[in-house]
Order: sequence, then structure tokens, then C-alpha cells
Amino acid sequence: MSGEAPCAAAPFAALSPGFEPCSFQDVPGWQQDSVLDAFHAFARSAARVESKPYRSGSLGVVLSAFESAHAAARVLPSADERAARAFFEDHFIPCRIRSEDGGPGFVTGYYEPEVEASSVKTDRFHVPLYRRPDDLVDVDDSNRPNDLDPYFAFARETDSGLVAYHDRSAIDRGALGDRGLELVWLDNRVDAYFIHVQGAARLRLQDGTPMRVTYAAKSGHHFTGAGKVLIERGELSPESVTMQSIRAWFSENPDRIDEILWRNRSFIFFRETEIGDEKLGPVAAAKVQLAPGRSIAVDRLLHTFGTPFFIDAPDLRAGNDEPFRRLMIAQDAGSAITGQARADLFIGSGAAAGEIAGGIRHKADFYALVPRALLGG
Repeated sequence: MSGEAPCAAAPFAALSPGFEPCSFQDVPGWQQDSVLDAFHAFARSAARVESKPYRSGSLGVVLSAFESAHAAARVLPSADERAARAFFEDHFIPCRIRSEDGGPGFVTGYYEPEVEASSVKTDRFHVPLYRRPDDLVDVDDSNRPNDLDPYFAFARETDSGLVAYHDRSAIDRGALGDRGLELVWLDNRVDAYFIHVQGAARLRLQDGTPMRVTYAAKSGHHFTGAGKVLIERGELSPESVTMQSIRAWFSENPDRIDEILWRNRSFIFFRETEIGDEKLGPVAAAKVQLAPGRSIAVDRLLHTFGTPFFIDAPDLRAGNDEPFRRLMIAQDAGSAITGQARADLFIGSGAAAGEIAGGIRHKADFYALVPRALLGG
């Protein structure tokens, strides 16, 4: 990968040795990127943690280290580009993060689908998005049954105790029928599936009312992507798998949709969320609206929400001819996003954003902007 920087080992034991401090001059594209939108995204997270702090990730970038940066961001609402760049350079030190195998990281893209929907079931609109069921409970080490997969963060409450929740096949076959859990109805199962994958959607109800839905919970089962299944079955090659090629395959093989989708036992439940600023994306895991082109989903067990990351993906062209070198803010998470140098880039809302997001599968160099207090700066 490009952008190799002369980095040194991180000096504090509390911070993972996977962080290699560098200077901003060593970060490819730092001076060329416009960071004002990233600053505004960071400021939204800074405002959020005043009322409900984020959990610190296990790599040592603790939330308390952001205190001075959060305080400064809250009093700079009218920052311009110059002030925004100075803010990041004053409060942070960039650290190169390599993947667990020592190589470059990897980025994919996601977006907020925009589709038609109905508040009532009709002949056309017959595919439901479900609310969270009342028998779905959070699971952790304090209540996890010995025979429940340690991966599961949710389970089904029964008279005899907690058990694995219904999977996608069971729910599609009617396991939640007659419980009044339908939030809205769509006209296309493939659209519904991709809304599950993206975790949110912007909907247009039949009376013209706009609506946003976002992730509320999941069944707990492991996620298995349709692309992976199609590769395993020889239907698509690894090089050809994109959201567009998967959609095309479903369109050409409508009688095999269940065969592929039911391999993904994970099932997502939704809740209605505020429309908010229509220029921004949905409220996601960090409880702030996502910024198109500036928010990313990360492994929340490893990283702390609100951490700025500079992503250098020179082979990626996201809507223009320039290499993707951009400051992003960690404000979301996803089942498939695991690892210290792994991210999902939020591209925006609607079909155009989906066209870009669906083709992103690129190697990238990651630079976390770590609060200076953690590095003695």
C-alpha cells in the first residue's frame, strides 16, 4: 500500500502496541482533505457524550482521554476549515494501525436505502419490517445459559429459560405472525434484505409521509452475507461480488431467493427514528446522525465511538476520480465489521449512494487520531 510512514512504537502500555505514532505530515492526503465536515461529525458525538458516555474500546483509546477535545469541539460550532484542521492537529496525534496480520486494512461501503413503503399490508406491500419482539432479551455473561453460543447478544425468553431466538427462515415462515410487530410493509423481499444488511432506511409512505427506520435489535445468530453464499455455490466469482451483482442474480433467479437468504440466520428488528437533518444519514449505533462520506462503522469492541480515523485507500474512487483519502469519524458498528483495521464507509442515502457503496471492497491504510494525553503529547 502507499503511504508508508516512519512510525515508532507506542510508548504507553495502556495503548495497544498496534498503534504506531506518526506526524500529520506522514499521513498521505492529510493536507489536501477538507476536514470541516468531519469536525462537525466529531462535534455531534462530543455533544452526545455529555448526556450518555460511549463505552471505551479494548485497544486502549479510552473515552476519558477525549475530554479536552470534546470540550473544545462544543464551543466551536462556527468553525471554518482552518479552525477545524487546527483543532485536530492540536488535540490528536495520528497513529498508523495495521491489520492483525500486519498488512493493510480493508474497507467496504454502506448506505441508507430509500424505498416506498406502506403503513398497512396490501396486495403490493406485503413484506414486513418488524419491531423488536418483547420476548427478545439482551444477553451478557450475567444471564447467558451455558449452552448458548457465546457470540449471541440476544436470546428468546421462554417459561423454561433463555434459548436461541427464531432465525430468518423461521421468521419468514411465520414465527412472529399475529403478534402485531409489523412496523411497515415493503413490496420487495430483496429490498427488505438489503435494508437488514444496511441497518436503516429512509421510507416514503403511500400518503407522502417521510419516515426513517433504524436498527433496534437482532436475532443474535451469526451473519452470513448473500455474496459469500453465492461464491460458495459457484454462482458468482469473488471478484464480481457487489451489491449490484447480487441484486441482478436475485432478479434472474427469483425462485432461489429463499435458498440463499435463509443461509443468513441473522434477522434485524427496527424502530422508527426521527427524520432529523435530511442532509445527514440515520441515527446509528453512536446515537448521532451519520455524516455522508465522513462517518464509519468500526468494531466497537476494539474502538471507541467518536474516534477520528484518516482512511487512505488510493485504489478507491468514491464518486470522483481522486484517490479516497479522507478523515472519518467512528459512529457506527456492524456484525461484519471486525478487526482493528476494518471499517464500513457511510456513503449517504438513496440509490446513487447505493451504487457507490455497493462497489467498495478495497485495501486501505488506517490512521487513528489518538488524543495527545494518551501519547504524552
